[in-house]
Amino acid sequence: MANVSVYNMEGKEVGTMELNDAVFGVEVNEHLVHMAVVNQLANKRQGTQKAKTRSEVSGGGKKPWRQKGTGHARQGSIRAPQWTGGGVVFAPVPRDYSFKMNKKEKRAALRSALTSRVNESKFIVLDDLKFDEIKTKKFQEVLNNLKVNKALVVLNDNDEKVVLSARNIPEVRTVLTNTINVYDILKYNTVITTKAAVATIEEVYA
Repeated sequence: MANVSVYNMEGKEVGTMELNDAVFGVEVNEHLVHMAVVNQLANKRQGTQKAKTRSEVSGGGKKPWRQKGTGHARQGSIRAPQWTGGGVVFAPVPRDYSFKMNKKEKRAALRSALTSRVNESKFIVLDDLKFDEIKTKKFQEVLNNLKVNKALVVLNDNDEKVVLSARNIPEVRTVLTNTINVYDILKYNTVITTKAAVATIEEVYA
């Protein structure tokens, strides 16, 4: 089992913790990780883009000039794609970009992403993360103590004081253990979590 250091909010090491290899020590499957990221981004797309083809553009019912004898190239409609104001060739239409991933694939991708963060020493465990008041400055001090700037903070409980303290820091995102995803884990440089959150993750994904 992988051992990681446990820190307090002052950035001092206060112990170590063993991580479950079934979650944090798997063989990294890059294909599944890539598929999970593409899946999440594709599912976010609205797919509402639309442009008109030549059959949908208003006008153009009359042939602009006769077929022969004018010296011009023959034209059948002023709404053909080569005309200004004409239709678009192969115009985009509304569509659904989402696709399905199996539950086992999603879980395997998440385990791979977590393992990669542990292997890169970008997985920081805190003994606890609590504030007496909502204060962005205090949360920033914790990040400075841990020498971290861009971080995904995984919480076990929806602690409003912690969430609101982190909300105004642009490079920080807070999530609960049941909402973590591969895209966020890879997007942020470091994953910061608590011992309680690690226990929950191991219970759910082992």
